[in-house]
Amino acid sequence: MIRSRWKMLFCMLAVALLCARSAYAHVGNKDIYQTVAVGPYKLFVTVRVPLVIPGVATVEVRSSGAPIRSMTVTPLPLTGEASKHPPTPDAMKASSSDPAFFTGSLWIMAAGSWQVRFSMEGAGGAATAGVPVPAVPTRILRMQRPMGVMLALLGCTLVLGIVGIVMAAVREARLVPGAIPGPAPRRRALLAGAAAFVVCAVTVWLGGKWWNVEAADYAAEMHHNSEMRASLDGDHLDLLIGDPDPAAKEGWKAIENSDLLMDHGHLMHLYAIRWPEMDAVFHLHPVPDGKRGFNETLPAMPAGTYHLYADVVFRSGFPETETATLAVPAGMTGAALGNEDASATPQPLSAGELGPRYRLPDGYVMVWDQSAVLTANMPYNLVFHLLDPQGKPAADMQPYLGMAGHAAFVKTDGTAFAHTHPDGSAAMPAVMLANESSGSSTNEMANGMAGEMNGMADMNAMNMSTEPVSPTVSFPYGFPSAGKYRVFIQMKHGSTVETGVFDANVQ
Repeated sequence: MIRSRWKMLFCMLAVALLCARSAYAHVGNKDIYQTVAVGPYKLFVTVRVPLVIPGVATVEVRSSGAPIRSMTVTPLPLTGEASKHPPTPDAMKASSSDPAFFTGSLWIMAAGSWQVRFSMEGAGGAATAGVPVPAVPTRILRMQRPMGVMLALLGCTLVLGIVGIVMAAVREARLVPGAIPGPAPRRRALLAGAAAFVVCAVTVWLGGKWWNVEAADYAAEMHHNSEMRASLDGDHLDLLIGDPDPAAKEGWKAIENSDLLMDHGHLMHLYAIRWPEMDAVFHLHPVPDGKRGFNETLPAMPAGTYHLYADVVFRSGFPETETATLAVPAGMTGAALGNEDASATPQPLSAGELGPRYRLPDGYVMVWDQSAVLTANMPYNLVFHLLDPQGKPAADMQPYLGMAGHAAFVKTDGTAFAHTHPDGSAAMPAVMLANESSGSSTNEMANGMAGEMNGMADMNAMNMSTEPVSPTVSFPYGFPSAGKYRVFIQMKHGSTVETGVFDANVQ
């Protein structure tokens, strides 16, 4: 118990000294961008997850629909008993110049699957909705040199002050006022000062040892993505996800498929992108191979090295993007592309930048309403249109995996990947868990989903609408850092899944 308290103290002190690069769900992306529709209210939510845990998350909300008079936010775990006992909510502050824009902050005290619960009052009455937030620290950086120098100087001053106080006390404590200490008290003061200096030095050394031990414990407890192992036999791909386990065979233990939740009807969404030119992309859905692992008969793929990004969601609602590389040999024939799979072969990066219009193989055109300037860490609602060969909005649109579209944002240096949907970057099962626990029944993602999280079979019953959809789709997203990105957009018309490809330069 005492050790746990010391660990908590260490974590709190480390907030100013640590920094994290998110690598768990959506590689290199730490912030959450989500749209929420609850009753007459529509929210565009941005949650800037703290870099260290415990830490402070900042929340920004742009509201539309019915006017909102007041809004509060509450942090609480996504699952478990603690999710039923929310703490006191924090009030969001409306902007003085824009009453539809709210800002706030809240503490996240432990790593894991969290949710931010929104409660609002307005013209449409009271409403509640939840947005899932995976929050974990992933990296520790060294203390900044100016801070280290300042603390070292303060520490030396403190030690010298202690030594001086001890010497003065030994030399003059027993003298009458105005008396001058003789040689003997001065010798005793020097000995006492030396002893005090040794004690202070040993205390500082032991404190440094304690700090290093606690820092090592903190680093060991930080989240690390599971390892994905990929093997190819002909055109048959096997994938196995697992974690280090000294007690298991080979020091590694595979994760059971029963530990995962269905997301848009699949346990895994796999993007395979040929590197480094990013001139071939495949969105595939490997199927479970018994209790552990996944397999997929690959379609015909150009030879080369592929980066694999596999999205999975654990039963806690925590999403992860597992990564691996795969070498595809020349001459692999492969199988036909699955009905729910997609692919594209855009021009290589070295051939120049793709513009806002992408012509598809069947004559359709996908268009991006691209902003003139894109800035890192800014929330955007990125809008795309699908046009038929005559240049008119496509009239035979269908949902793709239950959504109007899917998007993948990939930085060309491989440091960022995000697979998102029109509702945002949060995983669908986590959104359902958040809205089920918040009592919301009007959010489009959670509508009719209550009670469907108890078994794997229930997850297949997710609301996968087959109603026709608009040929225009938008994705809330914020590019995590400056640089060049390649964007892959999937939309479906009739029985054809199209993949549009665009390039973005982010300042």
